[in-house]
Amino acid sequence: METQIYPSDNLRAIHDKLTTSPWLISCLCAAWCDTCQGYRKGFDNLQTTHPDKCFAWIDIEDHAELIDDLDIENFPTILIQYQHRVLFLGTMLPDVNLVHRLILSFEESIQVNGSEKITTTIQNSSHPLPSDWSLRRILETA
Repeated sequence: METQIYPSDNLRAIHDKLTTSPWLISCLCAAWCDTCQGYRKGFDNLQTTHPDKCFAWIDIEDHAELIDDLDIENFPTILIQYQHRVLFLGTMLPDVNLVHRLILSFEESIQVNGSEKITTTIQNSSHPLPSDWSLRRILETA
């Protein structure tokens, strides 16, 4: 199976990959952010470990319409969704091993208990996320 990180300038490719994967792993970043630029290679490489998942690099300024409901304050901000459910949304240290371990943990929890039993982690207390918000749904209709 071919794997590829989909940049936000290729929304059609992201949409197509989402038709074959229940997973969306996104790095919400900004082109001017040096930390994001340094993190990009590791994030790009992480997708080879998880070829069944859709990885997307979303520039929050180029595609502000995708994340209007979010208040991104720090980078890198990682979003992990399974189907239309946000499992994780928050800033992480720029270490792809943390994202890898988080993905593995979610996979195991879903296999054992189902996705409904996972406690969602959203690190955005000053600007609550609408309960029905889904980047996946936005991308599927873009």
